[in-house]
Amino acid sequence: MKYKCNECGGVHDGLKALLDCYEIHGKKTDGVAVEIVDFDQTEAVEPPVVVEPEAEVDWTVPAAPELLGRAAMHMHERSSTYDKPEGERSMGRTVQAFNAITGHNLSESEGWLLLQVLKDVRLFTRSEYHADSAEDCIAYAALKAEAKGRGL
Repeated sequence: MKYKCNECGGVHDGLKALLDCYEIHGKKTDGVAVEIVDFDQTEAVEPPVVVEPEAEVDWTVPAAPELLGRAAMHMHERSSTYDKPEGERSMGRTVQAFNAITGHNLSESEGWLLLQVLKDVRLFTRSEYHADSAEDCIAYAALKAEAKGRGL
């Protein structure tokens, strides 16, 4: 998978390179629009069908690909602040402590699920959109899927 930064036009081989691009110019523009591009495709691709929205689009709320990019950037930034350079990895230790205190047997992926539910509750109890809750929820979903895939 390759990622194209719509700010500078650079094509990046992975999220790490995309995040480096963000570090260079993205903070100046309150985020970088990111496009996921499959350059390895050999067949011609039909152009996407443009569907006119039924209602006017609220451009103050980011689209799904932008939210994914923002969540990835938050994870990258937090790993340098709170955790290890390879990313957020505090949940394993957190659930071990929780289990020792409570006698429960919560798994790492269930810990991420709990935080994801917390962010969803915060998002849906507000009448207006709350970017932090939405973006953190996306990041927690990715961390939950990663942990579950590793059997944790």
